[in-house]
Amino acid sequence: MNSNFDIIIVGGGAAGFFTAINVVENNPKLKVAILERGKTVLEKVRISGGGRCNVTHACFVPNDLVKFYPRGEKELRGPFHQFCSGDTIEWFERHGVELKIEDDGRMFPTSDTSQTIIDCFLSATQKLGIQVLTSQSVQSIFKAEDYWKVETNHETFACQKLIMTTGSNPKIWEMMNGLGHSIVSPVPSLFTFNIKDARIKDLMGVSAFAKVKVKGSKLEANGPLLITHWGMSGPGILRLSAWGARELFDKNYQFILQVNWINDVSFEEAMDTLKDLKQEHAKKAVSKKSPFEFPNRLWESLVLASNINSETKWADLSKKQLTDLANQLTNGEFQVNGKSTFKEEFVTAGGIDLKEINFKTMGSKLHKNLFFAGEIVNIDAITGGFNFQNAWTSGFILARTIAEHF
Repeated sequence: MNSNFDIIIVGGGAAGFFTAINVVENNPKLKVAILERGKTVLEKVRISGGGRCNVTHACFVPNDLVKFYPRGEKELRGPFHQFCSGDTIEWFERHGVELKIEDDGRMFPTSDTSQTIIDCFLSATQKLGIQVLTSQSVQSIFKAEDYWKVETNHETFACQKLIMTTGSNPKIWEMMNGLGHSIVSPVPSLFTFNIKDARIKDLMGVSAFAKVKVKGSKLEANGPLLITHWGMSGPGILRLSAWGARELFDKNYQFILQVNWINDVSFEEAMDTLKDLKQEHAKKAVSKKSPFEFPNRLWESLVLASNINSETKWADLSKKQLTDLANQLTNGEFQVNGKSTFKEEFVTAGGIDLKEINFKTMGSKLHKNLFFAGEIVNIDAITGGFNFQNAWTSGFILARTIAEHF
């Protein structure tokens, strides 16, 4: 065996680098290597947040932060009390990277480029003597008596402690399964809905703060909804897709989406508003101006869908037309046929079963000296910097555990 290390980290992504840097900062005597199957490292960091890298989110209370994780909410409460978003900001500042908060709470480097984060990680690994070995595709992992043996397509490595940070990698999940770990089968999370419907056909780019619900289920979410050329996207839809990842997979992404374009306003309240408008604007054309906080183009489309032509005046609306319009506003039904990936940020629900991980150490409950960080475990979040925060938190806890016990 020609390559011996104290610690080997499999996976050259965000969690892998953050863990490696923190391990050696805590215990500089340790010999650490990162093995990456690709030719380059930190690829997901490079493309995240449209190339700006959404590092974390400005939510600083652990009990609030966990609510953004459809899978992992309960398990992350303890870890977030150890290392939360505020600690992330401090960590990056200490390493020369200043972050800024955008209006929606997302946090980016002030440079507005993910290269800043990549440079920070590469320079730290270099300075700390961490070996970064690329084009090392792991073929097998064995547990010997008191060490781990990792075979790649190029060589064989040995280490005392093995850290897996490979994200959603089916081949590695299979190897972990071979070691006795249960794998929750992966399904996509964070996706947009494909909808062909006359009501939204020419409204690409129009958005509204809406409430969305999957008909016949308990799945619902609120948030900005964006109409796209293939259907619907935006934070509200992405939130629904994340919480409904398994259920929507089981439905083969064929279901009816109920949209309330005026958010929490009920049908009865909408009827009352429309009756008031009928009195106030009797002589005006219904379709001309949206009385609600969404664009005129959307209002006009919903008016036409209620069998009201573009010249009809408020005074001339029949009771049925008012009812139809209130229905379109508060409970429009749209047939969803399939999904599309949200940007390049492909996130999956699934991975190592959370019951088999000790969240005080991020260690395996089945094997001594085997650890996990990041998306290899069955934790995922909605968009907004939360998946990275899980990577930083799990990496930090793991690094501290290892540094203290070597």
